[in-house]
Amino acid sequence: MLPVLYEFRFDTPVAQAVLYALGALVIAYGSWAGWRSAAGALDPRTGVPGPPGRADQVKRALLYGVIFAAVVRIGLHYALPPTAPLGGKGQGFPLHTYGLLLMTGFLCAVAVAARLAEREWPGADGRKKREEMHDLALWVLIGGIGGSKLLYIAVNWQDFTGWSELFHDPWKVLGMLGGGLVFYGGLLGAMGTSWWFARRHGIPFLRLADLAIPTVSLGQCIGRLGCFSAGCCWGRPTMAGLPWGVHFPGASLAKNLFGGLSHTASLAYQSESTDKRWVVEATGKIFQNQVPGAVRLSDWVAAHGHTLPLHPTQLYESLGQLVLFCFLVVMRKYRRFHGEILALYLMLYAVLRTTVELFRGDLERGTLHGLLETLGAQALAARVPLEAWYNVSTSQFISLLMFAAGATLMVHGRRGVEPLPPLPAAPVPARA
Repeated sequence: MLPVLYEFRFDTPVAQAVLYALGALVIAYGSWAGWRSAAGALDPRTGVPGPPGRADQVKRALLYGVIFAAVVRIGLHYALPPTAPLGGKGQGFPLHTYGLLLMTGFLCAVAVAARLAEREWPGADGRKKREEMHDLALWVLIGGIGGSKLLYIAVNWQDFTGWSELFHDPWKVLGMLGGGLVFYGGLLGAMGTSWWFARRHGIPFLRLADLAIPTVSLGQCIGRLGCFSAGCCWGRPTMAGLPWGVHFPGASLAKNLFGGLSHTASLAYQSESTDKRWVVEATGKIFQNQVPGAVRLSDWVAAHGHTLPLHPTQLYESLGQLVLFCFLVVMRKYRRFHGEILALYLMLYAVLRTTVELFRGDLERGTLHGLLETLGAQALAARVPLEAWYNVSTSQFISLLMFAAGATLMVHGRRGVEPLPPLPAAPVPARA
């Protein structure tokens, strides 16, 4: 696992000048992307936007330019040293494997969605829809990140109760917002943004969803490899000797792409280094109190410099998402109504995620036990042990709702499908 591939530093004037130039290019590209993706007013008869005027192009270019400039400004604050103009924390630019693979998955999903859109609508309309998919990608990115962060805050709300004291320093608030993304929140945010975009551009939402939802699995397949590299979303300890049990490294062992120490511990190691529960190494079972043959998790990882062998749940889900992507792409050829592929995804991913959750070991993702504790119901929380099978996670609860939504959409869609006409009866040969 390589949590950090390489860390770029900007301590010299030359390096800082290069960073400023890159920032300017990013802003210029954002403005250009806004200019070329501008749309005119909606035609009330067709519901399709007309050709953009100069004012529409300028407005969209300014909007995109402001968004990209805000992102660049935040990046400069964290990357540049305090002595540099627009500088701040001087943390450099660590090239995290997680972020690189997450963005790779996103770009692959966008490319495939654009290609599918071109094939879905033939001719010039298809080429236009392909460009609209690139425009949609920016809004999906914003909605996905926003939704994933909101769900993360909802699950871990007790960590954000001191915000009222931080609003005098916006950089501290941004620091609290860093990290912590929940896939289900991102999915809901992206779907909401896509629904708005579809209405804005006169595209049937369910038809758009059938086109784009398989690419979500493709993006997740690649993105979960980033989770594996960072050591997040880890599994519970395995039995000793299980061939595919994975050790996630601490800061003393984690290396970068060139073999040097990255000084960045995996998230699994960081969590287990403070875990005061007890574990029996031979079986991988975890207990709240000491039992014969058990050792504290925190003591074990401190002595070894890495985690216990854990289930690679990131790889479990990555493989499942790859299979799901291939299946949904094939099923697009046999769909009978708009929304059928979306319904299949909602049901099948709910099953996949619920299954993978059975092997998860990160309590940070939110569980029923943790929810009861934060609500002050200590007596009820004691009746739901952390290791109990019925201590469902937040993702498992959402999976139940997701499966129900998919099943409802499937039943409703099939009821609206007109039955095929009956085959004509074979003629009965006349008797001689």
